[in-house]
Amino acid sequence: MVTSDDLLKRFAEGNRSALSKIITLVENHESTFPEVLDRLYHRTGRAYRIGITGPPGAGKSTLVSTLVKRIRGEDKLVGVIAVDPSSPFTGGALLGDRIRMQDIGVDPGVFVRSMATRGSLGGLAEAAGDVADVMDAFGKDVIITETVGVGQCELDVAGACYTTVVVIVPESGDSVQAMKAGLMEIADVLVVNKSDREGADRMARQVRAVMELGGERNGWNPPVVCTIASEGEGIEELYGHIEQHRNFLSRSGGLEKHRRGNVEVTIRALVENDLHRRIWTDRSLDRLHTLVGEVCGGDKTPRQASGEILKMIEGR
Repeated sequence: MVTSDDLLKRFAEGNRSALSKIITLVENHESTFPEVLDRLYHRTGRAYRIGITGPPGAGKSTLVSTLVKRIRGEDKLVGVIAVDPSSPFTGGALLGDRIRMQDIGVDPGVFVRSMATRGSLGGLAEAAGDVADVMDAFGKDVIITETVGVGQCELDVAGACYTTVVVIVPESGDSVQAMKAGLMEIADVLVVNKSDREGADRMARQVRAVMELGGERNGWNPPVVCTIASEGEGIEELYGHIEQHRNFLSRSGGLEKHRRGNVEVTIRALVENDLHRRIWTDRSLDRLHTLVGEVCGGDKTPRQASGEILKMIEGR
């Protein structure tokens, strides 16, 4: 049996199999994963994290593949987290994004991992932040997280990444109004992909107008880029804007602020998850089931039942 020490030693030596196994530990929440993450954490903090999000069918996977090739042109090491919808049968990722990214997956400087949302409403898999930390510790220079594309529920991608790229297509048309109060508000760079289609110029103008109405966000005015990802058009401009945003964050102190906010969110989530596990023990669950019967029978209200469980947990 491979021990954590052996696994971490191989990981430190740059073994991709060890990287994959540690990510699996994290995804499956195996008993050793907290210790492994803690031992790796001091190696994190170097990678730049980019989020790619937007509605289904916008060509995000193709855009990511082309963008990765551009980044690799600078000899930077890249990690890609492709968040797929969960399989209704196994709970695992459907692997659609990974299949579409096969051309970059063969590059030894790129590591692609598909993850299942497992019911996470924000589009990001629950463990995606931890997986990004593992890739960071492995020495990746850039980590790209492509989310499942569920619309306004994608807002959590902004907290996990430093630069958020929102991808739409000309056919998005009337959805701009609906999107502007949610998804578009998290865009640091907005992409109109498949811009060889009819209506692309009109869409770009509409989007620019929406973004201008929103004004600058802490000194940054999100640019709008037209791309044809399948042909590589506009990718150079897109990458240039991502780098500009990175430099802007570094100069303005926004990068450190982003990192601190991300750490706070992580700590809060860990505390809340741990409290959840401590609260719902076998004893409290048994009491819950009894109280459900009493509420349904008209003997108690849900609020009274909740109070009883809290008193039991507090030992009163």
